[in-house]
Amino acid sequence: MAGTTQDQYLTGIRVRVPFGQQQRVGVVLGVTDRSEFPKEKLKPISKVIDSQPLLPALLHKLLLQSARYYHHPIGEVYETALPALLRQGRTATAQTESIYRITPEGEDYDPQSMKHAPVQQRLLKSLQAERAGLNGKALQQVADHWRTPIQGLMEKGLVTQQEKQSQPASGSSSDDAHPLNAEQQQATTLIQQQLEQTHPSPVLLEGVTGSGKTEVYLQLIQQVLDTGKQALILVPEISLTPQTVARFQQRFAVPIALLHSGRSATERLNDWISARDGTARILIGTRSAIFAPLKDPGILIVDEEHDGSFKQQDGFRYSARDLAVLRGQLEQIPVVLGSATPSFESLHNAEHGKYHKVVLSKRAGGAVPPQISLIDVRSRKMAHLLSAPLIEKIEQHLSAQGQVLLFLNRRGYAPALLCRSCGWIPTCPRCEIHYTYHQHRDRLVCHHCGGERPHPSRCPECEGEEIKALGAGTERIEEALQQQFPHHSIARIDRDTTRKKGEIGRKLEQIHAGEHQLLLGTQMLAKGHHFPNVTLVTILDADGGLFGADFRTTEQMGQLITQVAGRAGRAERPGEMAIQTHHPDHPLLLTLLQQGYPTFSEQLLSERRQALLPPYSHWALIRAEAAQSAQGHAFLQQVHDLAMHYAIPEVEVLGPIPAPMEKRAGRYRLQLLLQSSRRTPLHQLLASVVPALETMKEGRKVRWSVDVDPIDML
Repeated sequence: MAGTTQDQYLTGIRVRVPFGQQQRVGVVLGVTDRSEFPKEKLKPISKVIDSQPLLPALLHKLLLQSARYYHHPIGEVYETALPALLRQGRTATAQTESIYRITPEGEDYDPQSMKHAPVQQRLLKSLQAERAGLNGKALQQVADHWRTPIQGLMEKGLVTQQEKQSQPASGSSSDDAHPLNAEQQQATTLIQQQLEQTHPSPVLLEGVTGSGKTEVYLQLIQQVLDTGKQALILVPEISLTPQTVARFQQRFAVPIALLHSGRSATERLNDWISARDGTARILIGTRSAIFAPLKDPGILIVDEEHDGSFKQQDGFRYSARDLAVLRGQLEQIPVVLGSATPSFESLHNAEHGKYHKVVLSKRAGGAVPPQISLIDVRSRKMAHLLSAPLIEKIEQHLSAQGQVLLFLNRRGYAPALLCRSCGWIPTCPRCEIHYTYHQHRDRLVCHHCGGERPHPSRCPECEGEEIKALGAGTERIEEALQQQFPHHSIARIDRDTTRKKGEIGRKLEQIHAGEHQLLLGTQMLAKGHHFPNVTLVTILDADGGLFGADFRTTEQMGQLITQVAGRAGRAERPGEMAIQTHHPDHPLLLTLLQQGYPTFSEQLLSERRQALLPPYSHWALIRAEAAQSAQGHAFLQQVHDLAMHYAIPEVEVLGPIPAPMEKRAGRYRLQLLLQSSRRTPLHQLLASVVPALETMKEGRKVRWSVDVDPIDML
């Protein structure tokens, strides 16, 4: 590039480079005066975007090590680490965005008078409900094509547009530190000692639900802030972010930045910059926030560390929990992994001395664990998964002014439809599984590929009109609860009811205010929430976790039941949990309920040890998707042969075989498993095999991926 010296090409800066007929944004990874490509094939850099590297040197090192460990292209790793606007070439400075607000005239305007402009009507209602205003991303959730209608509202004087630069919200410091019990104090002291170490070890904080893990986090963060450093907190789900932020804002009068997919691109970039520059003292985010830069990192906390959401399931398939541990080592800061139900990998690491482990075995504030009972539903008639004993329990708790939480990890109205005349069941042609019926939209939806079709009025096979809904999802349970308890308000929380920006936060506020007595939801409702008035929780169908295709299913069942149980009796009032099952004598279920998660996990880990399953072995899955099953099989067979050519005795090569769910989104899925008792041989083999996959002729006919440490075999 003319006028540019080699000194300007610093590692980690962005540049624009010609790519065919386009200009692309790239990141400089190094500078050399030699090339393996002929000089005439090299193209000059068009523009240098940054004068200084975007990321600190240690974070750049983390990305390089992550790319090597997961055997993934460094370009895509960098793409994951940078906010979308930086990937597009925007300057790394705070940006403004348009905020649309209701005017005084708009506040008094009756939306019903806009019946002939339904999109304007919906937008006006949303803006009347949100006085602080909405950005473009929020309006997109109200209406796909919102720009022209919003312009019409502005021309009518009902809405105004303003440019605003988002800033990290600062807390109020209105909540004082709570006294710690003996166990909390012991845990805090041990982690404080790690803060003073040059090479701190990760700490696994295993605390029963309601034991006050968050208070331990808060007091540790205060110590970090007092030394002028920053704290990074990872949470598994966006649904946990509102309550986490609220708790932190009540405690700390410092700017708190947020990084998660519910934020607009401009908001994410501005908070990313505030964390990098040190303006934000606390950063709270989901999985990808592990790559966010901090000016003065002091502590890294992974809350609910067992949660599968910390593992990216496509593209760059990294584990944010595992990279948190690696980042802690590079930054030389303590890493706290907190959970009531630690992952088996973390328990294994603690057992072998890689992590310090501290236990909070008692609920804070004198709260007692819930009483747990099994409801045997064999041969019972049920009103859409509501058995008579369960209905009786719900009535008792509602009469005592308690809230009731019902858990079912299945959204929609019914998992399938059935023609009662000929037995026809509508099936997604792209995935070969049953459609789920969503009654409020009157649509059949495939929860795997997103495909939809109208609800059939007649059976296409026999022209019969009697089409019956089979089974029940949260939508159907809500209907049954409305019929059974007509005088009580219901809050349903699942992906269908929380699509709008801020909806999950509003529903949680309503629950805490006591506006709803019956709380129904999927895992979104079960994770980490504090509901002090909930006295009864119930799992409507516990049997799915007892007989899953994946060996991790039972572990996940134990974690889920324990987490759901933890929502009951978290304050002064005692709690109860009821579990409906067709297998009340299942030994693992009884172990979990009678002896607790620690004994349950010990028993399952013993079985894993004998079977040489993770964490007692290390896995890598090479997956292939193709339009024809034979194409995927041919590619993976070549990979198998290549792996055997580079054979390492300690690594087993198993497959190729079809994935447990063989067809998805119109493509056939197959996989090849590499397994070793040690990580080093496994990565040695991958380092030989993966580069060759790029040049395989068969590889051009399939989509393939490498998943190191997979947690989902489906």
